[in-house]
Amino acid sequence: MPDVHARRIPRFIAVGTAAALVHWLVVTAIVQTLHWHPLIANVLGWIVALQVSFFGHHRMTFQGHGVPMWRSAMRFSAISAGGFLVNELAYAALLRWTDQSYQVSLVIVLLGVAVLTYLLSSRWAFLARPQD
Repeated sequence: MPDVHARRIPRFIAVGTAAALVHWLVVTAIVQTLHWHPLIANVLGWIVALQVSFFGHHRMTFQGHGVPMWRSAMRFSAISAGGFLVNELAYAALLRWTDQSYQVSLVIVLLGVAVLTYLLSSRWAFLARPQD
């Protein structure tokens, strides 16, 4: 199993980085061109990035997992939605109750959510079981 994770982790990081970049670009474009509030734009950014993230993980990170696409999509979407909620709550808490800069707080939250996303994805969203 460690061999599997050794191959998956770099792929997970690459796909996650691409999804995060897409998320940031969507939010920035919406705020700058449509003048939406950043928290509202962030929701749309997450929705677009979810597509990049799911298809990247489905085809690259967890390739050959054997789970039907619809099932892994539902599971991954649930994980991502939960991660987005945790991200927002943790970020708000760090900003409110610590003296850390917003950049450091965001990095902490994003890394923490990424670790949780990987663990849940590898152990549930893309895990094939006999009953799948």
